[in-house]
Amino acid sequence: MVWILLVLAGLFEIVWAVGLKYTEGFTRLWPTVGTVGAMIVSFGLLAHVLKTLPIGTAYAIWTGIGAVGTALVGIIVLGESASPARLACIGMIAAGIVGLKLVSAH
Repeated sequence: MVWILLVLAGLFEIVWAVGLKYTEGFTRLWPTVGTVGAMIVSFGLLAHVLKTLPIGTAYAIWTGIGAVGTALVGIIVLGESASPARLACIGMIAAGIVGLKLVSAH
């Protein structure tokens, strides 16, 4: 269950990271409310997960999910570059996330 919560925390990190773009420097009310709400959920879930998992593992996986997911949203939704080099780097981050899960004792 703790791993599911960590994945959810990472997914909410994607939401708030992408949401930051739409707040326009926190000048737009509803995008700001959604972004701050996603931040609260993401950090709250991460804090709960850290009661069980080692901080290094949990934080790396949380940020990795956020980084990979946000980069993919940028490519798919925002038309950012999908160069082979960029995709390879995203793939290496994803491989690191899987690797940390596989070697974790929890």
